[in-house]
Amino acid sequence: MTDPIQPRPDMIGGVPTPPLAILPKLPALFTRRAERLAFLAEGSNLGPYLGFLAALAQVQARLAEALPPLPPLDPDRVAQARAARMPPVDRQAEADDGALAGTLDALIAAAREIEMPAPARLALDALAAAGPEDRAWLIGNVMADDIPADSAAPHLFVAAAVQTHLARRAAGLDAAALVPIRTGVCPVCGGRACASVVTGIMGAEGARYAACAGCQTLWNEVRVKCLCCGENGKIGFQAVSDGSGTADADGTGAQIKAETCGDCGQWVKQMAQNRNPSLDPVADDVASLGLDALMRDSEWRRGGFNPFLIGY
Repeated sequence: MTDPIQPRPDMIGGVPTPPLAILPKLPALFTRRAERLAFLAEGSNLGPYLGFLAALAQVQARLAEALPPLPPLDPDRVAQARAARMPPVDRQAEADDGALAGTLDALIAAAREIEMPAPARLALDALAAAGPEDRAWLIGNVMADDIPADSAAPHLFVAAAVQTHLARRAAGLDAAALVPIRTGVCPVCGGRACASVVTGIMGAEGARYAACAGCQTLWNEVRVKCLCCGENGKIGFQAVSDGSGTADADGTGAQIKAETCGDCGQWVKQMAQNRNPSLDPVADDVASLGLDALMRDSEWRRGGFNPFLIGY
């Protein structure tokens, strides 16, 4: 009789190898983010803004479910990207995709129902009236992870549409077919991380995943390594003390801390999702603005990219 118990090739010494990528599950990802943002808004000095982002995430969730399915990517192009160790989702090509234009139109229409401050309403109205050239400029900046601080408001709405579109693209891929690109680069779309999380996911407990600010993919990275330059010799941690003794200056005990790199002088937030599963890399990046304030007065430059934090 054949033994039904077969050895697991991904197990070495009883420790599973964490998957390279965890693709977004839609619309659940945006729904959970909306719930997290609404929770974080309660009693926060950033309450109005976090509440606005919660409503925007609800719009993203509805669109992710209601928009027509995206056609699959060309299998030959995906195979070529894999062979060349390039991301299968080409951001430049997606910027010109008619489906993204449709997503942006749908988001603008749905966002009109959101309560927002007057400057944001003016930005939304201007975006609705913008011509193809202006919209292409806005989309191009978001796709390049490079948003001018003096025009953050219209970019915010465009970023929400781009996130929705790219997340839908990512959700349609086969995670097993992805390959690592290089440190700090999303293996799906080539984007930058907004933060990283130490997960408690079964099979990947304690593993560190960078969170793409664009397509919302999580990808595995070495636990102690700079996501900006790839070096690991001068890594440190800092955190905001909450007065309880649970968050020391070196990040000990903090659920959200700044991982600093002495080689490139940049920092990226790291979140202990294994201790607090409700932490969301995008939502909690915004809500932990106090850490940004601390680091702004230091020698370090922010390396994480979050389109909802431009101008802060």
